[in-house]
Amino acid sequence: MLSSLFSAYPSFLVFLGFIVATALTMALMPAWIRLLTRTHIGQQVRADGPQSHLVKQGTPTMGGVIMLIAIVITVLLVVPPSWGFVAALLATLCTAALGLFDDAEKVIHERSLGLTPKGKLIGQFAIATLFTLYVVNWLGIAPTVQIPFLQPWDFGVLTTSIPCPICPDGSLDIPWLYLVFCYLLIIGMSNAVNLTDGLDGLAAGTVMVVMIVMAAIAYRENMLPMAVFAATMAGACVGFLWFNAYPADIFMGDTGSLALGSALACIAIITKTEVFSLIIGGLFVAEACSVILQVVHYKRTKKRLFLMAPLHHHFEKKGWSETKVVIRFWIVSGALAGFGFVLFFIQPIVMGMVA
Repeated sequence: MLSSLFSAYPSFLVFLGFIVATALTMALMPAWIRLLTRTHIGQQVRADGPQSHLVKQGTPTMGGVIMLIAIVITVLLVVPPSWGFVAALLATLCTAALGLFDDAEKVIHERSLGLTPKGKLIGQFAIATLFTLYVVNWLGIAPTVQIPFLQPWDFGVLTTSIPCPICPDGSLDIPWLYLVFCYLLIIGMSNAVNLTDGLDGLAAGTVMVVMIVMAAIAYRENMLPMAVFAATMAGACVGFLWFNAYPADIFMGDTGSLALGSALACIAIITKTEVFSLIIGGLFVAEACSVILQVVHYKRTKKRLFLMAPLHHHFEKKGWSETKVVIRFWIVSGALAGFGFVLFFIQPIVMGMVA
């Protein structure tokens, strides 16, 4: 009965994943907050950050643990079997484990910095490598990148094949250019969402919007498992927002933010919307670029380009309230996500007219 219902109304699965993940996150989070409060596991605030953030010292963190639990339970119940979905889920969970270790380092040593940047990058590098080689060799994902309104660029022109008895054709193809591109996308987006997670409700709200659009794209491309997976991520963010809205009762920590960014990149690679994801998740790109520009500009001139990086702290320093920054960033994120979806939707129409 249920299987016939799901096959007749696949969109129902997408909404079901969203609702179940929301409900599970909201149901499990209160007990997790009480446990973290009793064990004094709380956020370590940057000493050089905005003074208004000092009151957040000790607020329970690692809310991403419950988000990931809710996501895993939901997708196991709802998502139709798919190796692409399994690859994306495993990459997300591995990145979450890396973030959990980072959060634990902060709590144990009572500092705002956990793993060293080098240690974090090594872990992300390994995850990105395994995921990319798997989707290219086992799932047949083409090492090409679609530039809006242009012909796809072939990033597999530099490809090395080595004997591998467990690969489908007995050899492991390593498309070096595409591999490097996926490094930048997965590692960059993971860290970009992590940088965005600096204000109450900011990362959860913006990721929610972006994941809803990615779910729509996956559904449009007849990739139902990926659509449900993205919708489940959005649902977990909605459930988490109930507790993360200003003033936050809990933070998601690196456990959540690194995993959500990695999931976004993995969905983009499987749905072949890598460049579109940079537009849809443009707010995360802007946050990451603000940090890079700040560092480069300061090294060259010994002056700060922004009052403080990432970008959301710059506006706080200008006198915007935290809630004003968050809501306006939600609006910007929604506009970028909508613009990216429109480009994705009209591209085949425009290309067909040109041809």
